[in-house]
Amino acid sequence: MVEAILIDLFSVPANLQNNIQGLLHNTLEAIEKCSSIHAPCVYVMCCQRQGSERKGEQEFLLPALRGFQSLKRRLEVVCAQTTAAALYTIKQRLDEKDLSIIKIILPTLRKDLMKVYLDHLFTAVYQFEFEDLQVVSDCENLQISEHQHEGQTLPSQDVALIRSEIQMYLESLPSLKGELTILRSSLIPDNIFLHGFTTRTGGISYIPTLSSCNLFSSSKRRDPQVVVKENLRRLANAAGFNPEAFHRVKVDHANAVCIMGKTEPDNYDGIVTNQRGVTLAAPGADCIPVLFADPVRRACGAAHSGWKGTLLGVSMATVNAMVSEYGCNLKDILVVLGPSVGPCCYKLPHESAKEFHRIDPKCVRLFDSASPYIDIRRATRILLERGGILPENIQDDSITDQNQNITFCTACHPDKFFSHFRDGTNFGTQIGFISIKD
Repeated sequence: MVEAILIDLFSVPANLQNNIQGLLHNTLEAIEKCSSIHAPCVYVMCCQRQGSERKGEQEFLLPALRGFQSLKRRLEVVCAQTTAAALYTIKQRLDEKDLSIIKIILPTLRKDLMKVYLDHLFTAVYQFEFEDLQVVSDCENLQISEHQHEGQTLPSQDVALIRSEIQMYLESLPSLKGELTILRSSLIPDNIFLHGFTTRTGGISYIPTLSSCNLFSSSKRRDPQVVVKENLRRLANAAGFNPEAFHRVKVDHANAVCIMGKTEPDNYDGIVTNQRGVTLAAPGADCIPVLFADPVRRACGAAHSGWKGTLLGVSMATVNAMVSEYGCNLKDILVVLGPSVGPCCYKLPHESAKEFHRIDPKCVRLFDSASPYIDIRRATRILLERGGILPENIQDDSITDQNQNITFCTACHPDKFFSHFRDGTNFGTQIGFISIKD
């Protein structure tokens, strides 16, 4: 069932105001009378000409809006200078109400254009259906292009213009929840490596569980890739790395490792390089983002270590890749565990807890319960030490100087970090990143 209706009047020229009043009136009348397109919310999208006041721009629509008492409370006119700005504003309204099934009523010749905007600004969470706006005969100017017909692919230059418009609009948005903050470890020498762990502040993602510096987009979440890309651009500017030379692991919750410069696996949770200026990153929203640095051989790595990856030894697999590929010595490799869910909060079913108990009984609390508390950080440290990493070369929450601690519990600090465990399926993601300075 349709949950919202969007009427796209954005392409209507100012000199056709009389026509559009009748057109809008007829469309709203159909919505009010026809149960097949009934929806709790109706949005009218129109163009705000430069130099005009928002209120004045909407005045010409008022005659068409009068008389629709049943629609009055659920109808909103959204005026903006660009289609990207208008659509993004409407997306915010939809997300506030958790609406996902939208009917778009628009001129036929605007449909292909609209689909490009939707592909960039929305994810697979949303479902769209289209209905032709019945354009009256003297409204030929509603057409986008005399040569464009529905079903034809938009010219690549038009798609590029849309992408540019979206990017410029997102770059203009203010940061949310405060300034962008990066946590850094004193263990990794900053004269050789650029590194850090992100927090949730300083981005533009507005959905509460994703706000604001979400750095991962998924078809199952409401934050589109373009927003994540803008968050990453802001992080790159603040941290000082090139977002075009940025490589994030392709999470599989296993132990495969990608060697930069060699054939890239389909999925991997670890990545290593000795190339300068290349930034490696691992996500975490309870799982541990782990950073590796060898200041002697000047190599680095990043790994994503959830409970499955921890048991499969993803951290030591990343270390071993640095040893075999770059001739690193185990005693020189530094390892830092980033913000992640702590043993104070994290539980697993008893069967899974048994595996951690085998590593060390201290990795499990309340072992006899149905869902014991698990310390994936301690398990990671133990496996690293058994593999030959020096205890003093590992930084985690066991650090004695709490002023130096960066391995915070993500679930315990909702103001600082995202947490899948705490926030559910529509959760945000922070990252750990590292690169070798030029």
